Amino acid sequence: MKTKATMKTIKIALIALIAGIAFTACDMKPPGAASNTEKAAVEEKARPIRVMELSKRETVITLELTSTVVAYEETYLSPALSGRIRSVKVEVNDHVRKGQLLVELDRTQLAQTQLQFQQLLTDLARMDTLLQYGSITEQAYDQMKAQVETTQLVLLNLEENTMLRAPYSGVITGKYYNDGELYSPTPNTPAGKAALVSMIRVDPVKLMVNLSEKNLPLIKVGMKASVTTDVYTNETFQGTVFRIHPTISAATRTFIVEVMVPNRQRKLVPGMFARVSLKLGQREALIVPAIAVLQQPGTNERYVMIHDNGTARKVAVKIMNRMDDQLEIASPELKEGEEIVLVGQANLKNGAPVKVVVE
Repeated sequence: MKTKATMKTIKIALIALIAGIAFTACDMKPPGAASNTEKAAVEEKARPIRVMELSKRETVITLELTSTVVAYEETYLSPALSGRIRSVKVEVNDHVRKGQLLVELDRTQLAQTQLQFQQLLTDLARMDTLLQYGSITEQAYDQMKAQVETTQLVLLNLEENTMLRAPYSGVITGKYYNDGELYSPTPNTPAGKAALVSMIRVDPVKLMVNLSEKNLPLIKVGMKASVTTDVYTNETFQGTVFRIHPTISAATRTFIVEVMVPNRQRKLVPGMFARVSLKLGQREALIVPAIAVLQQPGTNERYVMIHDNGTARKVAVKIMNRMDDQLEIASPELKEGEEIVLVGQANLKNGAPVKVVVE
């Protein structure tokens, strides 16, 4: 009986062992195989995105810059000599014409020199007659002629310095003396210059803009420029590049370009803030919506996310140009035909699984 019981126990153990092996075999899967539950979990982790195919297109190279309106010319008018002021004929903000009399100084010395000059001319004519008759030497005649010429130069200088005229059409910006005062050629203006009056030329005006050194080969004298202001929001003024400064700042790596703008109606006033748009030419470039370009937190680095066979790939880019809500970007890692992420790119990590959703 004991032997039979032992055999029965062994049979039960064998049955249990075989059942366990069969259960284990059923539960085993080939390496790499995933259950339906695991597959679903992976698919749930793939972030939905919308993409756009990258392609190059012709674009206008435009530089958007800021500047301040500056007078085309500024002049501080003063005589070369001290003298009593007879009459100042203008006030600040007066518009004057080229050649208009602005200030008249005391003419006493001028009148005396004019009389002296007339007397010398009479003496020279008399000596010319004497020379013809051999009554005087040629040397004496030449000395008198030289004296006449010297006095004439003095007279011209006095006329110029007692009658100050506008060198161009413009606006009076400063009046520093009044009638009857004695002028002295010592600095008396905010600019540290000596002057009776100061004036500016405001037609045209000019704008000084600073450009990066990389744009130096693209800028040419004669290029057109568009100018806008916050004062005249619906008006665009047309200008021309007329001077390119010959040096580049070692501190900023920029150079100065001067833009001239006609200003017949005098709407543009010196000191006014302005925006200058320069069209440098055309080229083929990658243009993307601005929302596709992200900024690395805490830095100035920009990047985009590319859809790469179900995963996201982070690519650093440089912004070459801005056109409203479009950006021109460049990167050696980007190629035409690749898909850039437009929706769902925020906080998307490099290598993260993604799934393209078509609207």
